[in-house]
Amino acid sequence: MKMGDGVEQAIHSVAMLSGLSEGGVLSAAALAEFHGVSTSYLLKHLQALSGAGILDSVPGPKGGYRLAKAPKEISLLDIVLAVEGSAPAFRCAEIRQRGPNPVSDRLFAQPCTINAAMLKAERVYRAELAKTSLADIGIDLATVDDGSIAARGCAFLEIHERKTAR
Repeated sequence: MKMGDGVEQAIHSVAMLSGLSEGGVLSAAALAEFHGVSTSYLLKHLQALSGAGILDSVPGPKGGYRLAKAPKEISLLDIVLAVEGSAPAFRCAEIRQRGPNPVSDRLFAQPCTINAAMLKAERVYRAELAKTSLADIGIDLATVDDGSIAARGCAFLEIHERKTAR
């Protein structure tokens, strides 16, 4: 299964926003700069995250984005679904019923076993993403960071974070 680049960008951006101080926001341009990605492409995903209730969008010249909920309340599945949508990754088009030498329709009364297997795998995948919160990701990162990653993020936020009222 392949997800679009927007999923990675969205997860990293949401993680970055979890480091903001109370009332702070980051612009889409700042998030794009930090991650070395296109602002217009990232903005599309930030808007989807806002629409899903994961981010708050603050309008105006000092506006930007911030988390709409606590990191422990945001799962990786929430982010993936906001960016990619809720449709299953595998979509059965019933090609088993096409082609030459057709067989009786009664042989297709049961759901496609390939589709069933793929949907079962997706349920497991989604369940795992649903169990993993943004807070969990932060905890895991802290166990491997020698301080360099945190310092990089803090230095960037020190320069780019905008203070607004909550």
